[in-house]
Amino acid sequence: MKQIVNTCAAIQPVNAELLPAIQRRLDVLTKPPGSLGRLEEIAIRLGLIQNTTAPHAVRKQVVIMAGDHGVTEEGVSAYPAAVTPQMVANFCAGGAAINVLARHAGAEVLVVDMGVAVPITSPGVLMRKVAPGARNFCRGEAMSAEQAEQAVQHGLQLAHELAANGVDLLAGGEMGIGNTTSAAALTALALNMDADKLDILVGRGTGVDDAALRNKCRVVRTAVQRHSGASSAEPRGVARGLAWLRAVGGFEIAGLTGLILGAAEKRIPFVLDGYIVTAAALVAAEMAPSIREYLLAAHCSAEPGHKLALRQLELKPLLDWDLRLGEGSGAALVLPLVEAATRILAEMATFESAGVSGKI
Repeated sequence: MKQIVNTCAAIQPVNAELLPAIQRRLDVLTKPPGSLGRLEEIAIRLGLIQNTTAPHAVRKQVVIMAGDHGVTEEGVSAYPAAVTPQMVANFCAGGAAINVLARHAGAEVLVVDMGVAVPITSPGVLMRKVAPGARNFCRGEAMSAEQAEQAVQHGLQLAHELAANGVDLLAGGEMGIGNTTSAAALTALALNMDADKLDILVGRGTGVDDAALRNKCRVVRTAVQRHSGASSAEPRGVARGLAWLRAVGGFEIAGLTGLILGAAEKRIPFVLDGYIVTAAALVAAEMAPSIREYLLAAHCSAEPGHKLALRQLELKPLLDWDLRLGEGSGAALVLPLVEAATRILAEMATFESAGVSGKI
């Protein structure tokens, strides 16, 4: 746990004293002040994260973490657990939506096996398997304390490796049948919601019908009732975040938690995808509250709990297109927008350099 605690302690609020300098740069560019709207907001956010008036987003990396969930035994998904390794193979072959969107964005895709239930033989997968799938958290804890720590540490170390390789913009994605159920349970614990109000956090995930949705709500209520007391008894911060993961998490979600923390430690902006990645961010924010300032929300998904999770993180999504695929697809869509914001600062002429008259 020491590495996780040290990382969280190292994540400090961004340097707000730099804000006036970035704003001055934006205001002298050949445009009316504020006329590029949220592009200017993104430019400021990236400048503060990277601690510079000239932020950059050239090396873009999407990390897809994969893991299976024992809670699928409860009938919470429209697809069988076998889809997890099949989609990992699809990612590696370049045939999934995320591959198409990442190519369009000029981003690289890295697939990480954090806890797929069967052996993965697809070439190019980074093997960080903690165990062959998380356990059914309706019947006990999803993982041991040691496994939760190990998964988070894998994410931390990967963020450090990517930073050393020059990555300057990270996006998170995931693959794991059953993981919207885990995300709903994690969100419930993070928001400290009563079990009888949890249905608003539960969506259709892979497309379950009405009967299966009611069952999924029951599963999440059962899990929260079972685990909320023990997890809330842990001290606030790292210990409680790990307790949430141990109780109802998944290995891919724990790995994403570490990836988010490690990115912030290295001052790399992190683009959140949908509900599952945002649930990982909720855990990271419990461990290191300043993490919110290092995040960008790509979109608000069709999963109803995602909006509440984003509100808890005080993040405003860039898109609201009813996406619910996962994989990092929504994050990949906005990577060109994020890069565009940095290029505005770096490449746009000023009124003085262009010989254009300023505001009267």
